[in-house]
Amino acid sequence: MTNLDLSSQLHTQGFGGGSSQLLSRFPAGEIDLQVQRIERIGLRLFGVASCIVSFGDASAAFAIGERSMGAIEAAFCDSIPIANDPVIVMDARVEGPLSKHRSVMGAPYIRFFAAQPIFNGDQQAVGSVNLIDYTARDFEVEDRQMLADLAKLVELELRVSKLNESQLDLQKKNRNLRRESMVDPLIGTWNRAAITRLLTLEADRCGKEQKPLSLVFVDIDSFKAINDSHGHPAGDTVLLKAASRLRSCIRPHDALGRYEGEKFMVVLPGASHIIAMAVAERMRLAVMSQVEQIGNTALKLTVSCGTVSTDRFPSATTEELIIQADCALRAAKQGGRNCVVQAVPPST
Repeated sequence: MTNLDLSSQLHTQGFGGGSSQLLSRFPAGEIDLQVQRIERIGLRLFGVASCIVSFGDASAAFAIGERSMGAIEAAFCDSIPIANDPVIVMDARVEGPLSKHRSVMGAPYIRFFAAQPIFNGDQQAVGSVNLIDYTARDFEVEDRQMLADLAKLVELELRVSKLNESQLDLQKKNRNLRRESMVDPLIGTWNRAAITRLLTLEADRCGKEQKPLSLVFVDIDSFKAINDSHGHPAGDTVLLKAASRLRSCIRPHDALGRYEGEKFMVVLPGASHIIAMAVAERMRLAVMSQVEQIGNTALKLTVSCGTVSTDRFPSATTEELIIQADCALRAAKQGGRNCVVQAVPPST
């Protein structure tokens, strides 16, 4: 109901100020649309020239130096410091320090101004609903209450927007946690549960699209001897290096996961048994192509691979594919290691 002793709030010259540093933290997007609706309600409700919801930065919507009526009105609202109580100036020409404001003394000759504070969840005044007119006018108790109701609508929108932000942030954290639960913490590939699940999904998709699917098991040869001779940190380094080289041999939509220990599973959707053999051979060569330096020791790593493909086993379940690939891997190990063996049906 009061002018709040504006002389204690306004700067003597430019009337600049306010608490815009608080306000830039409010989200844009949907909240902007809701605020615009509230401004339209204010125009119709009070029949004033302008209704502006300001968080101390209403001028930001206009180009620097713009002198349109909207830009001038926005700058006028921004120049009034945000207060904890309503500001009602029924005739700015005769009421307090606003009579000296350049937009009152000169064009556009603002006469009426009302501002209702907007509070955040901590009951801090962070903005205001502002009414501007170019003729002096009365502002009754009922008008003041309706203006307060408009500000409450803005506060509600801010809280809803903040809640939506919190929900989105929670969803993002949940997705990250879910991803972390599916990733091997040491080498960053999918873990056993995740790669097995991906195999099931890809098998179902490839089956529906009538495309082949291949599975490769890759096992680092003599890994236990590396751990025993050089320690587990050295073994971890070998796993990381091997995973990196295996990853470099597959396509972006293929999947690599640590199945157990030093054994990796590679899922190749759309790959025939011929492609699977070629990929496995490329992996074998990539791993053995470089010597790994572990302390003062140079290690030449090798891997054994077992492959299986649905164009050779069209009716196999994912569990059966895993069994066949594992059998092929054991055959590669028994055949002298550092080789690739492909699973074939018994009748072939």
